[in-house]
Amino acid sequence: MIDKVSSSLPVYAVLVSLIAIIPIVLNDKRPNLREFFSILAAVIKFLIIVNIYFLVKDGKIIEYQLVEFFPGLSIKFKVDTLGIFFALMASFLWILTTFYSIGYMRDGGEKNQTRFYAFFALSMSATVGAAFSGNLLTLYIFYEIITFSTYPLVAHKQTKEAIEGAHRYLAYLLITSVLFFMPAMIYVYLKTGSLEFSSLGLFTNYIGGKLVITSVLLMFVFGSAKAAVMPFHLWLPSAMVAPTPVSALLHAVAVVKTGVFVVIRVFLHIFGVDFLKNFSYSEVVSILAAFTIIVASMVALRQDNIKSRLAYSTISQLSYIVLAVSLLSDKAVIGSIMHIVAHGFAKITLFFWAGAIYVASHKTKVSELNGIAKSMPLTMFAFTIGAISMIGFPPMGGFVSKWYIANGGVESGNLWILIVLLVSALLNAGYFVPIFIRAYFNKAEEDGHNEEASPFMVVPMLLTAILTIVLFFYPDIFLQLAVNTVDLHGGGR
Repeated sequence: MIDKVSSSLPVYAVLVSLIAIIPIVLNDKRPNLREFFSILAAVIKFLIIVNIYFLVKDGKIIEYQLVEFFPGLSIKFKVDTLGIFFALMASFLWILTTFYSIGYMRDGGEKNQTRFYAFFALSMSATVGAAFSGNLLTLYIFYEIITFSTYPLVAHKQTKEAIEGAHRYLAYLLITSVLFFMPAMIYVYLKTGSLEFSSLGLFTNYIGGKLVITSVLLMFVFGSAKAAVMPFHLWLPSAMVAPTPVSALLHAVAVVKTGVFVVIRVFLHIFGVDFLKNFSYSEVVSILAAFTIIVASMVALRQDNIKSRLAYSTISQLSYIVLAVSLLSDKAVIGSIMHIVAHGFAKITLFFWAGAIYVASHKTKVSELNGIAKSMPLTMFAFTIGAISMIGFPPMGGFVSKWYIANGGVESGNLWILIVLLVSALLNAGYFVPIFIRAYFNKAEEDGHNEEASPFMVVPMLLTAILTIVLFFYPDIFLQLAVNTVDLHGGGR
């Protein structure tokens, strides 16, 4: 029997960065103080989450209900191993991204920096709220808050291109959530009388047709468009008009990870693995995810703009997570959860790399990177680590998650998954290796620069690169949380 504890710690974890917006805004003319409060909020949030982790890792589940509207319909926090997994990664990377942002925003001479830090803090409050949501309604509310709080970040530069990209970003995410996610959520409540997360799922007594459940499952996947499963993926390349720290936030920490987190929650704790497995409801999701993995990688091959190439890489990598959880085997689900953190560390490294290249040399295209490793060796070292992890080679964290996904494919009898992983790895190499060759082996252009970016940018980038290696050799903290999450046969939750 799992020990449930009532505690307001999840509320504090959400509120701390929300409260920090006040001193951030009040210190608009004092950038040092403004950035101090940004860092302070990030550190305090992380420490609160670490405190929660030590409770959850011992088998406890923390609950705190804010308000109940009807039986089974409430706004509620609930921290389990899956939630703390996501929150630990997001809050830790937020600290590093905040330091990185200081270097990027100052060295790049960005305007409206106070607004940037304020919405940055708001988006992290919403992300932790999503991680600690105790039911589908609460998760949906924080999902939408993330959309609205990141919209001003995408539109930050206020150029025509930035505003158009931000409008497209907002339209895609709002329309999909309203047309797909909300009706699917209403269906679940009407059929089961609850939106509470349960390791058994809510459909244990369901009697109905396969077509209906498959359709509702797809509505959740498409309604969670932040997961960028094709054809609802185009918001992501559009969002690349944002400053690089925002891209890092979108692609490694908050937005896309919330999307795949929602998908995992729905599979494991709304429908339930046993229910989906018994009736083969998730096969169509597996096919869509595999299609996205391959096609997005092929599109990435053709992108000369650095951030566009990374954007399509993200679309592909996110579908590894969706594909893995849809296989419904123990190892595949572990792999899907582990790939959240493996991709998070590696992809944030790559976006930090792209931002450092832009700030130091104003280069934005792959074709402009000839010989840049000579003048920016530390930056290219970080890129190399992140790229190898994305491809899935050891000794990088990406190998760990993909190893579990491959084994999950074998365990579930879906051997075709191995072909998808192999082809995808080759395509990943196809769009990363040319960057490596240009930077290390081609002759530098005559107008090349001779220095790295600010230490505020380089140090966080090197740390995330090193952590990508550490995740391979010491995966225990995250791996144990992932293993504990895989409770396919109940457990009293």
